Amino acid sequence: LLLARQRHEGPVLLPGEEELAGLPQDRGAVVLEAITRRPSASSVRAPRLPRLLAFKELFSARLRYSLLAMTAVLLTLASLNWVMSGETVLHAAYVTLLDFFAINEPKTDEPADEQVLQLLAGLAGLMMLPLLLAVVLESYGAFRKATYLPDPPRGLSGHVVLLGLGKVGTRVLDRLLELGIPVVCIERDHEARGIAKARAKRVPTLIADVTEDGVLEAAKIKRSRALLALTSNDGINLEASLSARQIKPGLRVVMRLFDDDFAATVYRTLRDTYPSSQTRSRSVSALAAPAFGGAMMGRQVLGAIPVGRRVLVFAVVDVGGNPMLEGRTVAEAFEPGAWRVVALDVATEDERREDLTSFSSTGEGELEWRLHPGQVLNPGDRVVVAATRRGLGALLSAGAGTTRSPIPGTGEHRVSDAVSGRRTDTR
Repeated sequence: LLLARQRHEGPVLLPGEEELAGLPQDRGAVVLEAITRRPSASSVRAPRLPRLLAFKELFSARLRYSLLAMTAVLLTLASLNWVMSGETVLHAAYVTLLDFFAINEPKTDEPADEQVLQLLAGLAGLMMLPLLLAVVLESYGAFRKATYLPDPPRGLSGHVVLLGLGKVGTRVLDRLLELGIPVVCIERDHEARGIAKARAKRVPTLIADVTEDGVLEAAKIKRSRALLALTSNDGINLEASLSARQIKPGLRVVMRLFDDDFAATVYRTLRDTYPSSQTRSRSVSALAAPAFGGAMMGRQVLGAIPVGRRVLVFAVVDVGGNPMLEGRTVAEAFEPGAWRVVALDVATEDERREDLTSFSSTGEGELEWRLHPGQVLNPGDRVVVAATRRGLGALLSAGAGTTRSPIPGTGEHRVSDAVSGRRTDTR
């Protein structure tokens, strides 16, 4: 068990046995499951011919059928002309086209059957004129439509309303489209980063200010499943969320806010105001802090999982020289609320990969996730720990000595002193 969540007091990361005993029985729990990924053989696709003309996008089905029928009429007239005249196929087709476009000489001295055939070709040519006009108009309409953003359709329901198409909004839009979830976007800047993406994917988009009356209604917010307010303006995100809740009290809302304390206050207020609704407010800076910390520490941090308003960090730590790990069992190395050993690198020191986030070329995992609590950690081992930000700072500082410079955002000095003192007393 990596973490447990209390209903009213927020998440409890890496709880110990005493903390688990004190939690309510109806608590929610989040656990990790090891999933083995197998490399799939790349399938070789047969070469496809390039599509020169996208007739389906340019012309309607009725116009395509009309053009097909007119082509069949021309072929029929050319065949009859070839049979009756006895000329070659090319000559018969040429004469038929001249009659079709009314640029051939009248056949006053020819037999009656050829005169009738010429009249039929001229009549077919007259019928071709409105078809050519329809082709021009539909082509113009198709190209004009491709440069504009579509409006939300009338019967749309069960979609997600995405507010803001900046950097974050564009990434979220890509993910929603990959999952096949219908989206309606709202963006007031027609030159925003995600406008080109929405136009290319034909995503219904409203170029409007969400704070104006009627914009959320135009996005069919009453029939939507959720609202994602992801603009860079906290005030706009909050105002849009409150307006959407007035229209649909049970709407799921996710807000992007800069300050984490303000996001927590907004979350508690909306949760108390709308207890039957699902509300999430997240600080992007707080969620991105572990990623920046991992980039500063190189490949030591494998990833981070946001849990409520806290973050659980997964990092690679060498056992050698770390008194919190070396010579201890897996159970003894567990520090409740700070860190826990979750995996052991079973590869030899010569075959170890520097970056454990990359996929092994052999297709086999190099990490052992099912560790026995009594397994002893040796000096040459390398382990993966799940830790809080402060707990990771304390663990790394214990292995590097007290002269190690603090890791930004972890508060390692304060926590390391407390943990080291507690460890010394217990020994």
